Amino acid sequence: MTKKLRIGVIFGGRSGEHEVSVRSARAVIEAIDSEKFEVVPIAITKEGNWLAPAAAAELLPKTSQRLLSSRTLGGKKEDVTIVGDPSRAGLMRINQKGGAAETLDVVFPVLHGTYGEDGTIQGLLEMAAVPFVGCGTLASACGMDKVAMKALFQNAGLPICDYTWFLRTQWESEPEKISRRIVRDIGFPAFVKPANLGSSVGISKATDKATLAKAIDLAARYDRKVIVEAAVEGREIECAVMGNNSPQASLPGEYVIHDEAAHFLDYTEKYAGTGKVEFVVPARISKTKVRKIQQMAIQAFQSIDGSGLSRVDFFLRPDGSLLLNEINTLPGLTDVSGFPQMWEASGVPFPQVIEQLIEWALERHRERARNETSI
Repeated sequence: MTKKLRIGVIFGGRSGEHEVSVRSARAVIEAIDSEKFEVVPIAITKEGNWLAPAAAAELLPKTSQRLLSSRTLGGKKEDVTIVGDPSRAGLMRINQKGGAAETLDVVFPVLHGTYGEDGTIQGLLEMAAVPFVGCGTLASACGMDKVAMKALFQNAGLPICDYTWFLRTQWESEPEKISRRIVRDIGFPAFVKPANLGSSVGISKATDKATLAKAIDLAARYDRKVIVEAAVEGREIECAVMGNNSPQASLPGEYVIHDEAAHFLDYTEKYAGTGKVEFVVPARISKTKVRKIQQMAIQAFQSIDGSGLSRVDFFLRPDGSLLLNEINTLPGLTDVSGFPQMWEASGVPFPQVIEQLIEWALERHRERARNETSI
């Protein structure tokens, strides 16, 4: 009988997207093939504490808990961690001396936002020589920082919307100067965002100088860097990408607004579903446009040196032209998220997506292990 691979699913985290991460972890745990994989849940609290599998399981719904092994549910609950020491690779209990208490074959970081999607945990896992799902340190950091991301898109010749950015300290010391620059270079309406966050957290629309100031104050609560983008008239199209050196793109999906009062797809609409916005997949566009979006999505993925998975967002303007909005290197994996829906429509069900991501994690780990580290 083939030994099951032990998959450490890390979720929660010190992020404004903590709750979304818990929902994504639930979806992964409930979809993963339990005949091939044993899940080891690892939760990170909002304060940054790493919880042992038995304690982490208590944050999941009963439907998820029933899929976990009795060893996990009955284990000790003292805090755990992963250290950047390859000789101690695995999940270590804080109060236990010696080697790793839990062997992990692959880590699946289902962490959205800061301290999870931004290269921090990816750097730790690379130092520890633990295979993990998703983009590496560089791609995660560049994919998280919207300013760095857009610079890489421009370098790859990909079309993007007009934008400007500044630091929180610059806004606090010279608000009038920053405001004048935005009015001059971007104009209204405009979208104000934290440069490093996702799930529409901290994002708002500015229509004049008063709403601009409020929007910047909000974004600055979440990041030291703020980006302001020109509003684009057009349809919001998404495309999912998976793979390593030869990535593939899914059929695109589209967010369709049914209520004009919904100015943009905010956090509530994404995860509560008020009915104002619907995600339609496949998007109702021509085959030629589908191929173009898939090509650009793969280009965007490769421009940041992506691996594993990403979701790429576009604007399709009334004249038929496409603008690249952003890439999300660890997209939502919940039951209402676009990434699994787009692959389902492309003929790849979610359990198969998870299995492929684990295979690509092992492949990427073997590739990294080829690098010489001494001379």
